[in-house]
Amino acid sequence: MEVKLVVRTLELIELFAQVRRPLPLTELAQGLGAPMSSCLALVRTLAARGYLYEVRRRGGYYPTAKLHALGAQIVAGDPWLEQARPQLVALRDAADETVMLAKIQDGDVLYLDVVEATQPVRYTARPGARRPLHTSAVAKAILARLPPAEREAALASADYTRYTDRTLVTREALRAEVERAAERGWGENVGESVADLTGLAVALDLGGEWYALCMAGPTPRMREHREEHLGRLTAAAQAIRQGRG
Repeated sequence: MEVKLVVRTLELIELFAQVRRPLPLTELAQGLGAPMSSCLALVRTLAARGYLYEVRRRGGYYPTAKLHALGAQIVAGDPWLEQARPQLVALRDAADETVMLAKIQDGDVLYLDVVEATQPVRYTARPGARRPLHTSAVAKAILARLPPAEREAALASADYTRYTDRTLVTREALRAEVERAAERGWGENVGESVADLTGLAVALDLGGEWYALCMAGPTPRMREHREEHLGRLTAAAQAIRQGRG
């Protein structure tokens, strides 16, 4: 169950990240779909705590650097991101495709960190993004490593919404793909979530929990270099497991 005030606060932060300019109260209220009174109370609270400031009188509000500073401190304390980040950057630099560290959480795939490719045509994502279980290479790679009971529970929770003509829309079809991932040691999504997009993923055990490294990009490029990408993903996963971030 979502807490309305928390959701509205997070939406305010996301709105500033989207527009990247000061916003007056009227635009904030419109962007949040909130009454002016509620928006004013939220803004005043955040300003009093040092998270927002008024750029000039009636010139709109903008976040201070406090949010960035706290975020950097939080990330620095993450048990795995600091270890994995250099490998993500190295993977991106070697392949120039977008790479992610992800896991399964609450029935979805959750991206924990993302390093985007530099090419004009690329897969774009942000940390914190969630993706459907049944269309994800990450999910296949991780589900392939889970005990049968946990795997079946995850398969039962997927919604199997169709996104393309290649989407796996039944539990049986996804189970078969997971079994193939278990045999070959990696997961793949070819046009199942977005047409002409391919994702490759390799699972890794960190502290007794399964995560995955994933690389995604346009299908023609990913197909041409698939074996190279899989080799790099496997080597990076091993390096992270051994603490050689």
